[in-house]
Amino acid sequence: MNARLRVVIADDERPDLALLDLQMPELDGIGVVRMLKKTEMPLIAFVTAYDEYAVRAFEVNAVDYLLKPVEKTRLREAINRAQERIEHAEIVAEQTNRVGDAIAAYESSSRGPFLERIPVRRRDEILIVQVAQIASIVAEGEILYLTTIKNERHTITFRLKDLETRLDPARFIRLGRGTLANIESIQKVNVMPGGTHVALLSNGQKLQVSRLQSRIIRERFLKL
Repeated sequence: MNARLRVVIADDERPDLALLDLQMPELDGIGVVRMLKKTEMPLIAFVTAYDEYAVRAFEVNAVDYLLKPVEKTRLREAINRAQERIEHAEIVAEQTNRVGDAIAAYESSSRGPFLERIPVRRRDEILIVQVAQIASIVAEGEILYLTTIKNERHTITFRLKDLETRLDPARFIRLGRGTLANIESIQKVNVMPGGTHVALLSNGQKLQVSRLQSRIIRERFLKL
């Protein structure tokens, strides 16, 4: 099940418990929680293959934390724990009110200094590219194509998800599974059939916006 389906189900079905994967390619479990309406926030149990994320899960008030592959007994324990909390409605309400603040606090404390420049190797020289000059970053596997506001194109080998965590989210926004764009470079957003969008950048680039990110674009940029 992808991230978009998780959000739709949580919004429409209003479950008591949501099982969210902490690592997904376009929007991770934390991102899904941030998109849910505070008034309809279910209990959250995070699922992942990496136990190093346990602390992160509980810092956002997760009711439980499940390691892949999930065993039936552990899943039952998580469900039982959720049922116990549901029986104490005031605890659920308290958790709902604290989830947003917990996420913000965690991300603020765990985030290091953002990148200001990226080294790009060219044969026997290294070019220093200023992050502020980058209009877009497009991934093809672990090859990233950096296009500047002057339409200069550079290539580096790096995982997009890893680079994204080191970029200022106030400066860059994800447009799709393999695309980041400099917010200040976005000049126009065209609405397409099916609820998707195309972003037109100041350097002439046209970048497709996924359905999931189109929702974020609408909430963040297309409303006063």
